[in-house]
Amino acid sequence: MVDPMLKTAFRPLTARDYRKLPEGPPYYQLIEGDLEMSPAPNRSHQRILRNISFILFEFLQRKPIGEFYFAPIDVFLTDLNVYQPDLVFISKSRSSILTEEGLAGAPELVVEVLSPKTAKLDKGVKREIYARAGVEELWIADPALQEVQVYHLTQSAEKPAGVYKARQSFLSQLFPNYKISVAKIFHR
Repeated sequence: MVDPMLKTAFRPLTARDYRKLPEGPPYYQLIEGDLEMSPAPNRSHQRILRNISFILFEFLQRKPIGEFYFAPIDVFLTDLNVYQPDLVFISKSRSSILTEEGLAGAPELVVEVLSPKTAKLDKGVKREIYARAGVEELWIADPALQEVQVYHLTQSAEKPAGVYKARQSFLSQLFPNYKISVAKIFHR
């Protein structure tokens, strides 16, 4: 029997409806009132995410300014948008958004590692909603192109502040004076 929550609704689903779903797997995201299944990421995706977490962990060990979490963690952005970004960072000053359910508001940083099944959403509507909801910075790691697009969403959701290839490094507004090596992100 199909769960009634998964059937097509006559109205957009809300965060309240989302909260009634059973714990996954499978995992879902609520995107503009529609449920989207989030399949398990492939090994390459997991490796990239692991590398990013090591990079951030190294910085946060020296400067414990906040913490980060991995998917699946629910990020309640609006009543019609509950996402499970690959990685989120929340500074100590915004720790009040942390709840037992996940995050009740926008983290400062969202990292999305592209996969063929999710790239259109990550680069499209989700990026737009992240900006409207108050996410400050978005990193989109593209395994196929071996590049990271860094968006400063408070300035522009349309155009990345920078696109960085394997031999480059970038600075984040959130981690002062800490060079992030793209080669380390994609290291095998």
